[in-house]
Amino acid sequence: MLTLNPLRKPTKQRKMLYRAPAHIRHKLLAAHLSPELRATHIAKSLPVRNGDTIRVLRGDHKGFEGKVSRIDLKRYRIYVEGLTREKVDGTTIFVPVHPSKLIITKLNLDDKWRKKILERKQKAQKKPEKPLKKPKAEPERKLPESIELKQPPEEKVAEEKVAAATRRRPKKKSSKLSKKTKAARERKGPQLEEIKKEKEPEVKKKSTKPKKTKKTEEGEG
Repeated sequence: MLTLNPLRKPTKQRKMLYRAPAHIRHKLLAAHLSPELRATHIAKSLPVRNGDTIRVLRGDHKGFEGKVSRIDLKRYRIYVEGLTREKVDGTTIFVPVHPSKLIITKLNLDDKWRKKILERKQKAQKKPEKPLKKPKAEPERKLPESIELKQPPEEKVAEEKVAAATRRRPKKKSSKLSKKTKAARERKGPQLEEIKKEKEPEVKKKSTKPKKTKKTEEGEG
């Protein structure tokens, strides 16, 4: 059975419309009901049938109202009594209208199956909504007396907070040197320099001056 699945590609949409069977073509030829019919039958739309009175909402024939005379399932068009036009040769033809441009103002209820469809739609929309069940509150589990934690009294907690606030923080060691260490370093200064000189071997510095070349007699000439 072919179903009306949502299609995005226009090529697939056209193919679906062209190859659709009769029962789906009948559904595609549905039109909206007028506000009065919607209030009485509690239905939004129904497929158009012969004998229904419709009103044109868009196009050149906007506002025209009449009975449906013929339905073309092959081309998805509806023909209304009185809605005609003249050709160049003088003959009159019916103007085809798409169902999306129509609204049904009066239903033809001669068919008992159509009445059953409307009743089914009314029941579907009049179903009372079931109230949501609230989840049952779980009873609080009490710990046995042996496991229950004893909280300290409020007085002790307050005293601990005051002690923590008044507790002195340890002073950070200053990076500045004291007078004694400065004096000791000044005394040992020349001795440390002599020890460093003894340890470090003498490194001969390479001269960066370019070497002089002797001029030959040939070069002078």
